[in-house]
Amino acid sequence: MGSAPPSYRGHRYPVEVISHCVWLYFRFPLSFREVEELMLQRGILVSHETVRRWCAKFGQAYANGLCRRHERPGDKWHLDEVFVKINGEQKYLWRAVDQDGMVLDIFVQNRRDTVAARRFFRRLLKKTHAVPRAVVTDKLRSYGAAHREVMPSVEHCSHKGLNNRAENSHQPTRQRERAMKGFRSVGGAQRFLSAFSGISPHFRPRRHLMSAPGYRAEMAIRFAIWDQITGAAGQPAKA
Repeated sequence: MGSAPPSYRGHRYPVEVISHCVWLYFRFPLSFREVEELMLQRGILVSHETVRRWCAKFGQAYANGLCRRHERPGDKWHLDEVFVKINGEQKYLWRAVDQDGMVLDIFVQNRRDTVAARRFFRRLLKKTHAVPRAVVTDKLRSYGAAHREVMPSVEHCSHKGLNNRAENSHQPTRQRERAMKGFRSVGGAQRFLSAFSGISPHFRPRRHLMSAPGYRAEMAIRFAIWDQITGAAGQPAKA
């Protein structure tokens, strides 16, 4: 179901500029200053600090709007975890996607033990309001222990070769991590990745399975959805 776009009351820039800057930042591996430069090339004067505030304020709201447009998640979930460097310390990014590649949740934690796996399972069930038919993980034993406690009736497949769907979903995050030269705090990483994981996949259809006309038609639909959830749809053009 759709929902009302966020309020832009008090902002002197039109919604088209705000939503475009947020799209640039979360869609491409750009810094705030690079977004500022791209907008300057178009004759729009906006500081990198303003872009940062827009991304912080509207990024998650846009991601939530896109999430509400999705159908119910698939019944086969792929879970995986990778380490990330945050302020020089090793943390773990837990990720869950369904069989179609839709990101269900991401969660930054200090460890990858049974307690962390159990916490992620419970958070995932609460967020999706759904129970899968099966979960696929690698051979980390923490998954098995948490699975037996939290969702014992769900089929559990533990095989590294079957979990490419989740592992491939990490690649855009790795790209952004390199572009940002790492994350500075756990909270900052969680906030960025929550918005990024909701926005970036929306503009990454499985292009290799589409013809060129089909891809362009699909992207036109996705841009129209973006305009609807940001509130840019139907706005009068600005000179």
